[in-house]
Amino acid sequence: MARKDLLKGLLNPTEVPASPSPAAPRMTKGAIGAVGQSIADLKSRSVIEVDPALIDEGGLEDRLDEDAAGIAELAASIHAYGQQVPVLLRHAPAAEGRFQVVYGRRRVAALRLLGQPVRAMLRDLSDRDLMIAQGQENAQRKDLSFIEKANFARQMRDLGFERAVICDALAVDKTVVSRMLTVADAIPLPVLHAIGAAPSVGRNRWLELAERIRERDPEAVAAAVTGADSDQRFEMIFRRLAPARPRLPAPPCLTGAGEIALGRVERRADETILALSHSAAPGFDDWLLARIERLHREFLARGEE
Repeated sequence: MARKDLLKGLLNPTEVPASPSPAAPRMTKGAIGAVGQSIADLKSRSVIEVDPALIDEGGLEDRLDEDAAGIAELAASIHAYGQQVPVLLRHAPAAEGRFQVVYGRRRVAALRLLGQPVRAMLRDLSDRDLMIAQGQENAQRKDLSFIEKANFARQMRDLGFERAVICDALAVDKTVVSRMLTVADAIPLPVLHAIGAAPSVGRNRWLELAERIRERDPEAVAAAVTGADSDQRFEMIFRRLAPARPRLPAPPCLTGAGEIALGRVERRADETILALSHSAAPGFDDWLLARIERLHREFLARGEE
């Protein structure tokens, strides 16, 4: 099965009465063999019920935020309307009788909270197929943030997957994957986990944050992160690490007779601003404004001379 079509056989299963997935039938030739294969295919597409206590995590980290409130809300919905969509499981490679989640972790967590069995499709998947299936399912979800998808791509890359496989798993091209990996590599994991998903934050602001923490201790930055949710945590540390603005020199003091401080003068590229103090020279501003036209004529006359 081509990598891009991996999910096609995992979605919209034909439901049959729930039963544990049996061992594959012994294959024989001819019509009997064809019937046996058809029965095996039908059973492999069935929906079974599994005790959530037998289900372990599997695949890669895709969510960065602990969403206890969201799990509780999902549990309330399942309690009211039932589990509408089955999850996808595989047999745990190193534990007989146990299972791993391919996708549907939040549904499993909600059903574990309710103490109800999990309706699931069961597939025999290798580690490679598990991660590709998880990535393709993630690519179709709208609730994963940019940094969560970037972190998923980084994990696949670090496990040795080729760039083309990562592209197929996330349904994006090599340019997008390269941008994701640039961000994921630039943000230290302690900082990434301290902030979380930050769904409102895109690639450019993550890159700018990476510049701000480049010369800093990641553990110290992570310890300084606070906020009620991940977006607030990002904004807080982003502002806190903003480069200090250079302090502009104070405008020079404007002095009058007897070294009285009349105010200040500020020269800019296209204007000069006089700010006169009312307390230091009361009434001087009105006197000056009343004579500004005559003073200007005198200035122009000097130019004519």
